[in-house]
Amino acid sequence: MKDDIVYFKHMFRYAQKAIEITGDKSRFDYDNDLVLRLALTHLVQIVGEAASLVSIQKHSEYPDIPWKNIIGMRHRIVHNYINIKYEVVWKVVTEELPLLVGELEKIILLLE
Repeated sequence: MKDDIVYFKHMFRYAQKAIEITGDKSRFDYDNDLVLRLALTHLVQIVGEAASLVSIQKHSEYPDIPWKNIIGMRHRIVHNYINIKYEVVWKVVTEELPLLVGELEKIILLLE
């Protein structure tokens, strides 16, 4: 679909923003800064929402993207907000999003 590139770019942009925000922040900073935790959680949620809007065809074409996990994380944040595991959000942002950004960059270059 034509709009898929838009959603890939949203995933890329908001994942990059989350990584950028963590910058020189430590886990201690994260644990003690409610605004930082909420901002990163929201950015992860946006990445998941954009992923859910990418067509199923593109999901199949790019099986290295963990679509189910990304979208599932968004669902957990939105529908089970009271039990958000912030240690998981930190791990996603610091360990998984950098890998995702690398994959998305390749995909965007191919699609443009």
